[in-house]
Amino acid sequence: MTAPPGIERVLFTEEQVNQRIREVAAEISAKYQGRDLKLIAVLKGAVFFLTALARAIEIPLKVDFLAISSFSNHAKGGAPGMVRIAKDLDHPIQDEDILLVEDIVDTGFTTRYLLQTLAGREPRSLGICTLLDRTARRIVQVPVDYRCFEIPDRFVVGCGLDHKQRYRNLGYIAVMNPEAGD
Repeated sequence: MTAPPGIERVLFTEEQVNQRIREVAAEISAKYQGRDLKLIAVLKGAVFFLTALARAIEIPLKVDFLAISSFSNHAKGGAPGMVRIAKDLDHPIQDEDILLVEDIVDTGFTTRYLLQTLAGREPRSLGICTLLDRTARRIVQVPVDYRCFEIPDRFVVGCGLDHKQRYRNLGYIAVMNPEAGD
């Protein structure tokens, strides 16, 4: 199969991604055995990972979704990287075991905001599961409970991660060529 335009190289093959998701799902299944687990994904990118993860988890579970908007307000003296919830959860999470499912944890700002927001809703437990962890860019430390892969400081696409809303449907994780324009 020929890589789409703009792809520099494949970082993790589809087989590697699927194998690692199954391994992480087995860890989650063991930890939450006998408990009511709810997976919460952040739209849009994490949907692909959530779907694969949920199918591989071997215990009953529920799912819900959040959507966020990131913005900066430099003109008015605001801080860069501000986040707000654009679509909230459909159901309360009080006294539930929650696993926040992320496509990528990068600087940590968004993940910290989501953790603080969800923790304020009094879940029984709150953890993080991410497909990709880019620790090289971490500014705010967040407790990642489950990670499939740690990646270098490169722009990646596939498995839900996009470039201008494209490439989400790739079954593998690939590095984008920084010279590629579209």
